[in-house]
Amino acid sequence: MLKIALPLCLSYIPIGLACGILLNVAGFNVILTGLVSILVFSGGAQFLLASMLTANAPMHTVLIMLFFLELRYALLGSSISQYLRNTSKKFLYIFAVSLNDENYAVNYLKFATDKSWTPKDALMVEHYSLIFWTFANIVGSLIGNLLSVDLAIVDYALTALFIYMIVMQVANKLTIVVSFVAAVFAIISMVVLKSTMGLVVSTLLASFVGFVTEDYLVKRGKKRGFLLKKIKPKASRSVISKSGDN
Repeated sequence: MLKIALPLCLSYIPIGLACGILLNVAGFNVILTGLVSILVFSGGAQFLLASMLTANAPMHTVLIMLFFLELRYALLGSSISQYLRNTSKKFLYIFAVSLNDENYAVNYLKFATDKSWTPKDALMVEHYSLIFWTFANIVGSLIGNLLSVDLAIVDYALTALFIYMIVMQVANKLTIVVSFVAAVFAIISMVVLKSTMGLVVSTLLASFVGFVTEDYLVKRGKKRGFLLKKIKPKASRSVISKSGDN
C-alpha cells in the first residue's frame, strides 16, 4: 500500500512544511499543529484557518467558512461509499475522518480499475497520507519557531494555493465561471458588510449559482445554447453516479 501512496505522500512534504510554518505564525505551537493536522486533515482548511486567524477574523466566521469549504467531502464520501457497503460503522467513521481530496482520487481510481482493491487497502492509503502530512506540518512548525515570518505572507500563500486549485481545473469551464462569480460576490459583499462575513455570503451565493447552473445544464442536455455548451461541466453529478453503477 505504501508503494501506491508514496507519490502522494512525498508531494505532501513541501506544502505540509509551508502549512506548518504558517500555522506557527498564526499562533499554533507544535502540539496544536499536530492536533489540527490530524483533526482537520485538509490543506485548504488549514491554510484558511491560519489566514483568518492572523487577520483576527471572528471565530464564528472561521467556523462557517471551514464548514462550507469542507462540505465537498459529503459529495466525495457519497461517491466512494458504493465501494464500502460491506464494512462496519466503526470502519466508516475511521475512513471518513481521514478522507481528503488527494487520497480520495487515488482510492477512487483504484476501486474503479482494480477489482482486488479492498476498503482496508484504501484505509491504509489514507493513513499513510495522514502520517506524512502530520509529520510535515510538525516539522514546519518547528522550522517556524526558528524563522521570522511576515504575517502578510499568509494572505499571499492562501491566495496562491486557491489560484493553483483553480488552474488545475481550468479544463472545467463551469469552475472558471463560478470562480469569477465568487470573486465578484466577494468584492461586493465585503464592501457592503465591511467584515469577513462577506466571504461567507459570497461563498453561499457562488455555490448556489454553481449548483443551479450545473443542474440546468444537466437537465437541458443537448438542447443547450452555444454559450452554455462552452461552460458545460466536465463531470456532472449524473456522470459520477453513472460511473459508479458500472
